[in-house]
Amino acid sequence: MLAAVWVAYLATLALLALYGAHRLYLTTQYWRLRRRRPRPALVAGELPVVTVQLPLYNERYVAERLIAAVAALDWPRARLQIQVLDDSDDDTTARCAAKVAQLKAEGYDIEHVRRPKRVGFKAGALAYGLARAKGSLILVLDADFVPPAGLLRTMAGYFERPEVGMVQVRWEHLNRDLSLLTRVQALLLDGHFVIEQTARSCGARFFNFNGTAGLWRREAIVDAGGWHHDTLTEDLDLSYRALLRGWRFIYLGDEAAPAELPADINAFKSQQFRWAKGSVEVARKLLPTLLRARLPWQVKLEGFFHLTQNVPYLLMLLLIVCAAPALALRPGSAAESLWLHAPVLLGTALTLGTYCAAGQRALGRSAWRTLALLPALVALTVGISLNQARAVIEGALGYRTPFVRTPKHGVTDRMRRWRQRGYRGGRGAIPLLEIGFAIYVASFFALACAGQRWTVAASLLLFALGFGYVGVCSLARR
Repeated sequence: MLAAVWVAYLATLALLALYGAHRLYLTTQYWRLRRRRPRPALVAGELPVVTVQLPLYNERYVAERLIAAVAALDWPRARLQIQVLDDSDDDTTARCAAKVAQLKAEGYDIEHVRRPKRVGFKAGALAYGLARAKGSLILVLDADFVPPAGLLRTMAGYFERPEVGMVQVRWEHLNRDLSLLTRVQALLLDGHFVIEQTARSCGARFFNFNGTAGLWRREAIVDAGGWHHDTLTEDLDLSYRALLRGWRFIYLGDEAAPAELPADINAFKSQQFRWAKGSVEVARKLLPTLLRARLPWQVKLEGFFHLTQNVPYLLMLLLIVCAAPALALRPGSAAESLWLHAPVLLGTALTLGTYCAAGQRALGRSAWRTLALLPALVALTVGISLNQARAVIEGALGYRTPFVRTPKHGVTDRMRRWRQRGYRGGRGAIPLLEIGFAIYVASFFALACAGQRWTVAASLLLFALGFGYVGVCSLARR
């Protein structure tokens, strides 16, 4: 029995190493290609009409801030349409109505759009608004974003090239230093936006619209079949359909739009669950089409890794289930533990650390601070693996669940009393299972200590702390 567990452990570790190698590949591609930045053309003639779509659902703390920031965009009022796509069922609707009325009286072309039914959630709202949009360019902004005034001026010039279908900018974080949770989230998101998006864009690979802070050519949306709501990541779905139709995307890593990170652990887990499950749903829907398409094999391979990028969470959970007994119970000397297992497990952690540190260095932040946060980074990644593994399994099996929004509180680094505000992420039964996993791993940690296998014990302790931290914080809603 132990031999079978050992084989499963090594096989899972090999697959995880493959995804880790891909992450390192993207990091090296970033450093090699980062200077291949596209240059915008001058907008010839009259500026295009831009429709700004603001999909909202119960966003009382941030809706007015968002609408005010959009009204302050540096774009002629006669060429700017604002759609407040409000599906709320709380006092957000009254707040939006008052703000829209104020701006309309000031001469803005702004509309407070209320659908008869909330069909299709965010994708449905965007499709409903698109049918009423005046603009040839469509800017989508989520509720927690505060776009800089020059955002449209920065992005619009790229659409002078007729093949460009979408331009995406990087996300920045309004509450990066609020807590340990937000610091670790910022590291992971910066890695995605700085390393992955740049490497894919500059390397002529497929990359996606991130759901917000992206400017679309309306024709590209329509040509790709419009917004679909059969996956939880409508942004990734539309992106791949448009790319498969031949549209070109441009990523602007030097430009950023600030937004809020989930400050509540349950909101963070809900967001990550939606992203993970949605990406697997898109892989299930479009990966066969991608692999059959007349594209270079490098593009197809990168697309495969991109669409299956959350599968490692399932592998990580299987690894931990197998690793605890395999490492703690298998006979072997302390030297074997030191020279065989430690380099593999440490290498996996350092792959993630290198990826995040490179992102921070590129943004002018301290790479050493990133390495200091590495234990927390690994622990959080391990701790949410049960939540994410469930998402991957449900997505692969085609099990449908509704779109669950990420609660926003209007939180910044200086705001310490946000927990008194409403809108909290749901808990469910997963936190109890996470605590159960912490106890499971901790029992093998004790056995490893009893056998003086200290390298193994250190790894198991980190795993146990990760599950315990996430589970306890989820129950405590912190």
